[in-house]
Amino acid sequence: MAGRWIEQWEPEDETFWHETGERVARRNLWFSVLSEHIGFSVWSLWSVMVLFMGPEYGIDPAGKFFLISTATLVGAVVRVPYTFAVALFGGRNWTVFSALSLLVPTGAAFLVMEPGTSYTTFLVVAGLTGIGGGNFASSMTNINAFFPLRKKGWALGLNAGGGNIGVPVVQLVGLLVIGTAGAAHPRIVLGVYVPLIVVAAVCAALRMDNLRPVQNDTGAALQAVREPHTWIMATLYIGTFGSFIGYSFAFGLVLQTQFGRTPLQAASLTFAGPLLGSLIRPAGGWLADRYGGARITLWNFAAMAAATGVVVYASRIESLGVFLIGFIALFVLTGLGNGSTFKMIPGIFHAQGIGRGLSGDEAAAYGRRLSGAAMGLIGAVGALGGLAINLAFRQSFAASGAGTAAFSAFLVFYAVCFTLTWAVYLRRPAAVPAKPQLSYAEV
Repeated sequence: MAGRWIEQWEPEDETFWHETGERVARRNLWFSVLSEHIGFSVWSLWSVMVLFMGPEYGIDPAGKFFLISTATLVGAVVRVPYTFAVALFGGRNWTVFSALSLLVPTGAAFLVMEPGTSYTTFLVVAGLTGIGGGNFASSMTNINAFFPLRKKGWALGLNAGGGNIGVPVVQLVGLLVIGTAGAAHPRIVLGVYVPLIVVAAVCAALRMDNLRPVQNDTGAALQAVREPHTWIMATLYIGTFGSFIGYSFAFGLVLQTQFGRTPLQAASLTFAGPLLGSLIRPAGGWLADRYGGARITLWNFAAMAAATGVVVYASRIESLGVFLIGFIALFVLTGLGNGSTFKMIPGIFHAQGIGRGLSGDEAAAYGRRLSGAAMGLIGAVGALGGLAINLAFRQSFAASGAGTAAFSAFLVFYAVCFTLTWAVYLRRPAAVPAKPQLSYAEV
């Protein structure tokens, strides 16, 4: 376990934070963002590669949706072990390793990306890119440990938002390649990312730190699994992040299949939604810090349902303009919701600690312990929502040639998330005997 280790870390101590902690935490945050950004680009690589796969590849739209679904599935599953890897190996050490591992799926895609390759091979290689999705879980767990509770919404939102931008960036790279070299040269996209992966790993090795106090806690993991709030928040995260990653992967294919766009036309529109959703995520965390994550999440789901209604209407009248307005609004709202829901997680467990009679540092430590364990599970389940979205699109297009049925199902789910948020976190203040003024509405 070589590397730079910090033996003592007390971010809730104001003196420590202002004299030492903030500077070190911010430095680790920026380089964590860089590595997570590249991870997201690799994870969403096949949302771009399918745009290069013309008739000569012999793969129909349903097959292409299944390719990107495979990447989504693997990315969701590996988030669980990636969460615990931070405490086992150290945040810096694991970031270096996880960044370098991205060379495997990128190199494999470079080798097989040509007509004549079997569909099974494409499935395996697409699955390999899922390890890029695991980088999110380890990065969020690591950054959660660096920052005090009052700063977590901003820090986690910035970390995740900077990572999420990896999706539109790789799509912009794909657009640039299609617009200049043509749709017959997907390997150029892959060649761009190999040196970037190396740069991210070197920066992590030189500028990040490991926290000795962050240790794997099997008891916390088991307690998080048994905790109802873990699964409630996982459901809400399906609605926000699951929607973001599912729509990001499927947007270009929907434009090609439902509205007859060419690869260049689809690529020129695909990046806009994920870019806006990524940029707005820190704002969701900031709003949650200021007004309470539950309140922001509640009204965000109401707005998502309304935007989905616009998309359903546009699908039925076959209006690309109205469809883009509704769909891009959905991306923005998923970004806001991503920020507000992840801010809720440490706040919920901190409030729960106070409810159990803890105070001060003890309550903060309880919140960090359980939220760190729960984040990996919540992130994994949320990413599975992206898989569900891609499979719903696959079924909808296979049955009717349009995505209308899938969007109608998504609208119903957002209504369920709205109701769940209100019923659990806002219907009445949680009973917190030790500190009645602190309720889940404020998390």
